[in-house]
Amino acid sequence: MVKKINIHTNNRTEFIDITKEVRQMVKESGISDGIITIFIPHSTAAVTINENADPDVVRDIIMEINKVIPFLDSYKHFEGNSAAHIKSSLFGVSESVIVADGELLLGTWQGIYFCEFDGPRNRKVFVKISAG
Repeated sequence: MVKKINIHTNNRTEFIDITKEVRQMVKESGISDGIITIFIPHSTAAVTINENADPDVVRDIIMEINKVIPFLDSYKHFEGNSAAHIKSSLFGVSESVIVADGELLLGTWQGIYFCEFDGPRNRKVFVKISAG
């Protein structure tokens, strides 16, 4: 079963916590044990799993990734969003999470984040829920 999350981003670089939506999808699926795959069908966005208890963690990640891969450099890509493509490739466009007893097996402080690197935009996230 494949589900979709529609996301509207408001900033050029932004992390949006989608853990609640993914948990709800698992609950509605009725799957007790299995795996979910979160896939981002965009070449300038990504997904990551990281701490969601302290918002400063996300702020720090965004601050550092923008230092390491600046928006403006000697990029040749004519659209002017090479930094977003690079960030997407480094973070990655998919994550898998184990489901056991109907729950995501995330760590105590972990959350699932949609990562925008070329916003604002309307985006999609696909979630594949597999029993097993």
